[in-house]
Amino acid sequence: MSKIEIKDLTKLYGKTVALESLSLNIEGNKIYGLLGRNGAGKTTLLNLITNKLFPSNGEITIDSETVFENENALSKIYYMSEFNLYPPTMKVKDLFKWTKEFYWDFDVEYASHLSDKFGLKKNKKFRELSTGYASILKIILTLSSNAEILLFDEPILGLDANHRDMFYKELINHYSGKPKTIIISTHLIEEVADIIEEVIIINNGKLMLSDHTESILSSGYTLSGKAEDVDSFIQDKRVIGIDTIGRFKSAYILGSRPLIETMNKHNLEITKLDLQKLFIQLTNS
Repeated sequence: MSKIEIKDLTKLYGKTVALESLSLNIEGNKIYGLLGRNGAGKTTLLNLITNKLFPSNGEITIDSETVFENENALSKIYYMSEFNLYPPTMKVKDLFKWTKEFYWDFDVEYASHLSDKFGLKKNKKFRELSTGYASILKIILTLSSNAEILLFDEPILGLDANHRDMFYKELINHYSGKPKTIIISTHLIEEVADIIEEVIIINNGKLMLSDHTESILSSGYTLSGKAEDVDSFIQDKRVIGIDTIGRFKSAYILGSRPLIETMNKHNLEITKLDLQKLFIQLTNS
């Protein structure tokens, strides 16, 4: 179980503030969703955790050891970057062997199994892979690394719906068999909402929210029904979003849930809050 502690972290690029006074505790053996708009600071944070960037201020530790030029701490992490950093002429099967030179626990057999499962041809050179299959290769390398901390930065780039579904299922199976700390940075919030245990939202370089997914979703509710019934009920509520299809309307509301009897009386249905709607509301500035 590896724990990441981030204390008063600031990263400046000249006069531009990429991250500002960010403090965060990432507990071991949990799946985190790192959410934020483009330019919010998500990738900067991941690069700081992996010592690819140096902070302007603050400290990052893994199991109480600093990550700054610390091989022991950094060896616990495998980072799937959105960038392609592999030799373009190297074949997939050789990339597996090459990765094992750096990560001794890398499971070549598991990587080969996943390649067959995802339809990745092991004799292809990296430069011959499409955007989607390059992402699949990086996913396979990350899962097969057996590192204690897995960082995924936009892992489903270029993946079709079937491959995205396969990735999420394989991630859960892998996590269930070998619990570890997993951070997924993504824009597709709806797709990860059901698999992340903890939510971290960054906006304009600042930490806006860090909490259990269920705690966040229980802070509000979704109200559905005929448009006129919904409009009547939400007049004094804190509405963060509305979807309308014909005469049917759904409203996303922050606040305590009303009693089911009240909903029945107004011919309305109540369900859990939509994480993406909450994200949009919190970062709409």
